Amino acid sequence: MATIEKSIEILNDLIEINNDRVAGFTHATKELNDRDLDLRTIFMQLRDDSRKNVHELGTTINKNGGEVEMGMSGSGALHRIWLDVKATFSGHDRKRVLEECERGEDAIKRAYQTALSADSGLSPEFSEIVQRQQMGIIAAHNQIKALRDSQA
Repeated sequence: MATIEKSIEILNDLIEINNDRVAGFTHATKELNDRDLDLRTIFMQLRDDSRKNVHELGTTINKNGGEVEMGMSGSGALHRIWLDVKATFSGHDRKRVLEECERGEDAIKRAYQTALSADSGLSPEFSEIVQRQQMGIIAAHNQIKALRDSQA
């Protein structure tokens, strides 16, 4: 039973950072210029991906008798990075917005790596979901990084 409880705690941590990511990308879309419609579309898709992650993680927690914590993180530097990211957007150019988004993507990528580490306590039956979501997180990180790298 302790393994399930630890796994639920890990899944709730991932829900929190996905919620932070939703807030970060939502804020980022509002800070973009009209000429950055391509980024707005990408950010909205990544925001929606995190919403789907939250739903899937929450459903998994519920099915296993746990309580879903749907808030954003209130503690821990790793989780707050996305909140810090969204606070720095105002008045920045396209490259700066992408740099800040990449910082946020670095944080969520690390959170998934930590969740999947051998000593995390994540039960094997939850690993498949987290690994699949991690693949999407890594792809998104690489997309943001490539966009950032393409800026002069």
